[in-house]
Amino acid sequence: MKIRPIPGLLPGLVLAVLLVFLPGTAAAQYLLVPMDRSQSNHLRAYGLTYSVLEDAGEAEWLLNYRGGSFLLPDQDRVRREAALRGVSFQAVDGGEVARIRGIIQNGNMDAVPLETAPRIAVYTPPNTPPWDDAVTLALEYAGIPYETVWDGDVLEGRLADFDWLHLHHEDFTGQYSKFFLTYAGTSWLQEEVARNQEMARRFGYPHVPALKRAVAETIRSYVLEGGFLFAMCSATETLDLALASHATDITASFANGRPPDRDASARMDWSRALAFQGAEVQTSPSVSAFSDIDTHQVNTPWRQALSSFTLFEFSAKIDPVASMLVQNHEAVLRDFYGLTTAFSEDRLKPGATILARDRDRVKYVHGTAGEGTWTFFGGHDPEDPEHKIGDAPTNLDLHPDSPGYRLILNNVLFPAARPRPLKTQ
Repeated sequence: MKIRPIPGLLPGLVLAVLLVFLPGTAAAQYLLVPMDRSQSNHLRAYGLTYSVLEDAGEAEWLLNYRGGSFLLPDQDRVRREAALRGVSFQAVDGGEVARIRGIIQNGNMDAVPLETAPRIAVYTPPNTPPWDDAVTLALEYAGIPYETVWDGDVLEGRLADFDWLHLHHEDFTGQYSKFFLTYAGTSWLQEEVARNQEMARRFGYPHVPALKRAVAETIRSYVLEGGFLFAMCSATETLDLALASHATDITASFANGRPPDRDASARMDWSRALAFQGAEVQTSPSVSAFSDIDTHQVNTPWRQALSSFTLFEFSAKIDPVASMLVQNHEAVLRDFYGLTTAFSEDRLKPGATILARDRDRVKYVHGTAGEGTWTFFGGHDPEDPEHKIGDAPTNLDLHPDSPGYRLILNNVLFPAARPRPLKTQ
């Protein structure tokens, strides 16, 4: 299912007409889309840039320049679309672009070409509403097309059709996020169980945890072969728990509804995990947590309070990928809960790049595996800190400059980038 929504555009039609035909708007050579606090709609600026790439247009990402601005071709179509989306831009000629490039050359900045619009997949069960996770909200609001995939698509090889894959609040341990503790008997949970059990039978797995581990292994292979993976919420923690569990009896224990023995954590094979190592699995089926990777344990009596997290600043010329992932107009962001809210720093593998943290709590982290990359972002919805099942969807018309949602869209766009090769000695 391909989805190409751009909600709320009609009110901008009058603005579009005025902007294109008012005096003083003759075509220049470029359009600068600023991403500092002067931008009227940060989130749709990403969609505008993506649409230029879809039409085989040229674009550049000006890292650390005015909040990570975009440089687009000055075309009537781009002007009209920017106006319809409510995105601020400035027409700049060759002389002004040369001045900007001089500033970039002499500072902690870089200009990264953007080449091809990445093909995007969101892993989500059938019939899931698009507001069920923050990434689909961001994609729909920005007007960036995506397709949905689920277990059957993954196991049948469809991930090869996509450059970028998102996982959100899936529980890859097959425990249904331990929702039975609170939501036993609800129709939506019964439907989820039946759907997953049918999928396990279809592919010949003895139970749902075995199915989910196979899906996790296929996703791991996708990354190793060059895919870009972006995960949030419980998908971050449970994906690695599933990958590391192949040498233990944990999967069968989960399927049988009994806790694994206390030595099971010691037998986990963390060499197969992407981000984490050495975690202690939560063995009690009556405790709504997966492991000690998560620092906040949101559904337990020892739940930790939220505070804020700080983005790191990276050298744009030396570390362009990390720089792309943290481009923002804010450096300190308020925290937000998820089934996995943040990650314990001492559970990270060596070599992972911490992008944002609060003390020893890591909120946002990136790494490479094989030919691909993974990025994990804790929490469920940046604009809904206390998100609960059944809450109304976040209305991004109220948050067009959300710095948390900008981090999501940085991840969507960065596979389009061609970082400049680094000089070697």
